[in-house]
Amino acid sequence: MPKILLIDDDPAFCLMLRSFLQRQNYLVETAHTANDGLRLLKSVQFDLILTDFRLPDKDGLELLSMIKVLSEDLPVILMTHYADVRTAVRAIKMGAFEYITKPINPDETLLVIQNALRRKAAVATIPDAETEPLNGAKKYVRGQSPQAEQIEEFISLVAPTNMSVIIEGESGTGKEYVARTMHQRSKRHDKPFIAIDCGALSKELAGSELFGYVKGAFTGAQKDKEGQFEAANGGTLFLDEVGNLPYEIQVKLLRALQERKVKKIGSTADLDVDVRVLAATNEDLVKAVSRGDFREDLYHRLNEFKINISPLRDRDGDALLFAAYFLQQANIELEKNVLGFSPEVEAVIERYNWPGNLRELKNVIRRAVLLAKTDKLTLQELPPEIVFTNPVLEAEVAPQESITVNHAIVTDLKSITGQSEKELIIGMLEKVKYNKSRAARLLNIDRKTLYNKLKLYNIEL
Repeated sequence: MPKILLIDDDPAFCLMLRSFLQRQNYLVETAHTANDGLRLLKSVQFDLILTDFRLPDKDGLELLSMIKVLSEDLPVILMTHYADVRTAVRAIKMGAFEYITKPINPDETLLVIQNALRRKAAVATIPDAETEPLNGAKKYVRGQSPQAEQIEEFISLVAPTNMSVIIEGESGTGKEYVARTMHQRSKRHDKPFIAIDCGALSKELAGSELFGYVKGAFTGAQKDKEGQFEAANGGTLFLDEVGNLPYEIQVKLLRALQERKVKKIGSTADLDVDVRVLAATNEDLVKAVSRGDFREDLYHRLNEFKINISPLRDRDGDALLFAAYFLQQANIELEKNVLGFSPEVEAVIERYNWPGNLRELKNVIRRAVLLAKTDKLTLQELPPEIVFTNPVLEAEVAPQESITVNHAIVTDLKSITGQSEKELIIGMLEKVKYNKSRAARLLNIDRKTLYNKLKLYNIEL
């Protein structure tokens, strides 16, 4: 009989929903605060968590991140009022299964619970061939190219140590997977793994997110907040796109790494932390240091070991291997039974250069499985821009392609500034027919930076 943990600070609501679910043959335990729920989760094995988004001691995003540390594969369903829907969508991106709005519809709630448990059971039955256990039942495919073998060798060497590691690679190449694998093979594997997207942190939020704050530190600070360094104590903190951290936060991060202490915003006391930091970036941090955008001392503190992840287009044979794995995942998620690829589709998968790397490949396969009418994927299910890609045209705008600006040959945006920078952006956009994703890649910047530059120079598309 499936066991559900229900977390809500309204006792009457808990009693009503618990009675309903018990009549549907579920075992239900209740908690009225996030901390009580986490304590139960540490001592009892549950099949699903159903939680209110607003709790007295934590909000849904904080609770979700801590649940995922304790049990990454446990489905979490959020209950939220209409005003919180936008934030609930963010929670789904962080790993929540679904959200339902209050006042809840019992039949809708039951259906969502059934779908979540069905998905959990299906994922647990994924065959182990060509996969590697990670966080219990969760499985990941591993490449077989020479580049993948080298990454595997580096992970095996550095994972058992406490060295800080920089993981470099284009967006979508699997940098977080490498970080999670290192954590699981480290001596800290039974402690938290906390991942933070530094690119999503504003200057105002970065400090409180990383280091926390005390009640009354600023307007709206109505209670103490635990920072991610504190949450990851004893374990691993993964800083994705670390190059986007504001310069002022870089100073505090350096102190945390060197002294193993953090100070919450508004506090006068230091907090001891024991955290291993793994950092990822899709830009060249050496160039960022030379421009003055990234502290040199922080770079050297993080760069005790570096792993470079090759883009998918440079890893012979891996694209088909990953495509087969994503096909398997999509079958489970979409309740389909597609068995494989036509020879024409295999040829396209191997030929296309996958600028979005594994993330793009996964999305393309998922879409194709949804559209599939037979037990094999055909060209009809693939996006036209992939099927009809001309390798010759691709070569014409390869990453090493240069553009002449002010009679000088330049190769990427980071080597020039000012008016020349604007001219290079416009020239590259024209060259790739205003494909912003490809333009950003060829300019050696991320999409967020490109959009900021378009706004800065009033470039309208």
